[in-house]
Amino acid sequence: MRAYLINLERRSDRLRKMTDQLNALGIPFERVDALDARSIADAELARQFRDDGPLGVIPKGDKCCALSHALAWQAFARSGESHAVILEDDVAIDATAAPLLRDDAWIPPGVDLLKLERYGPPSQRVLIDERVDIGNGRKIGRLRSRHTGAAAYIMSRRAALTLNEQVDCWWLPVDHLLFNLNNSPLAERLRPHQMTPAIAHQSPTLGGRTDIEEWRIGLRRFDWHYVKREIVRAYFELRLLPAQIMRWARQESTLVRVDEPVTASAPLVSD
Repeated sequence: MRAYLINLERRSDRLRKMTDQLNALGIPFERVDALDARSIADAELARQFRDDGPLGVIPKGDKCCALSHALAWQAFARSGESHAVILEDDVAIDATAAPLLRDDAWIPPGVDLLKLERYGPPSQRVLIDERVDIGNGRKIGRLRSRHTGAAAYIMSRRAALTLNEQVDCWWLPVDHLLFNLNNSPLAERLRPHQMTPAIAHQSPTLGGRTDIEEWRIGLRRFDWHYVKREIVRAYFELRLLPAQIMRWARQESTLVRVDEPVTASAPLVSD
């Protein structure tokens, strides 16, 4: 299983650190040349994005990030392989989990999109069901609540082809498109799963200052557009809450800490 590493050409510092990490873990990878918001014209992006999605206007940096992920999906689809790992260039990977990123034999049938990272605070919790033990103290389960961030995930060829065919005009940032069931019909269709405990997280040690944040600042100015956007966002955030509470109350789903402690179990993947 090959990894596709999304990297800006001007961020050679990140590429060096990620190359060292992936080589040390024995994970083969292909670099994907990310689109740079500093050099691409606004008009070129405007044709590929809507401004009336659940989160409103998508910042320019997030637009370029989304299209860069699409380039990775396209490269993977051309490869003919069954699964691929998609990585952003500021991800720290748990060394003990490296065998999972070199072999796809352990991935259960029907799991087309698997989130590997923990996004947010270490105490982050998500609603999960249909959990399967994959050995080495790790499980995967179907996500039933929002867990954004798209810095590390595994996708099947079927998922890549679906995304390449369905996403011709973006209405959400890539992490919401893939992992926010509250506002993404495509996420519902792809049935994303989550690995627990997560084996990756975004690291400032590897990534340094983010290249996306500068494009988000202007959209946080308090005005009518900001208020409208937050009202719409709140609606979508709460849209699935009654069903989620019902699933939890019926014990159909479990609220799980993404970085839950590892407990020993028989390995399904050998190094």
